Amino acid sequence: MKSRHYPPSSNSWRSRGGVAFDAISTQKKTAQVIIESGNDDLGALKGNQSRLLAAVEANFEAQETVQQIEKGHGRIEKRTVSISHQLDGIPEFPGLRTLIRVESERQILRATLIEVSRETRYYVASFIETAPALAQRIRGDWGVENKVHYVRDVTQGEDACRIRTPPLVQHWALARNFALNLYRDNGFQNMAQAQRRAGFSLTTLKELFRMK
Repeated sequence: MKSRHYPPSSNSWRSRGGVAFDAISTQKKTAQVIIESGNDDLGALKGNQSRLLAAVEANFEAQETVQQIEKGHGRIEKRTVSISHQLDGIPEFPGLRTLIRVESERQILRATLIEVSRETRYYVASFIETAPALAQRIRGDWGVENKVHYVRDVTQGEDACRIRTPPLVQHWALARNFALNLYRDNGFQNMAQAQRRAGFSLTTLKELFRMK
């Protein structure tokens, strides 16, 4: 399970440890273990919890909203983060107290064209914070996620992989992370270069695995 620990930023969060995790781990059993261990969770909803996601999409009622705008490198990104504590019509989920909706619009200037993409993501949390505080947490989580996932998607071809059956999905994710850790542990800065060398050189593979 991929998890990231966050420092406390409010009284509601300060009383517990706090763990944010990715959609692949947003499962009832995982959340229950986290809650019972005295921590809180902030999890992304995707197809892994299709019934819960559908209910949140259908019943979400925004109670507080904040907007964030970022500009740079020919790109403008606007995020609207809304939260709701209205749980009517929402299936039971361990510790659930807050629903979060993140609507993002990204404009990228390419030559004389402007490409516009939109995405809506949902999160669940077992604690209560303001919309700006939760927006900051999710923004930080995205920053870490994007750096890791970019390498896994572009260099290791994770998105193109057609393996969809548990637990093989988790096993391959662990294998990719293990490979990246081996590359970094051996001083590689460029992961694509490291993968090429490992793929074409038995000597490099032996060095990575400390084999004689």
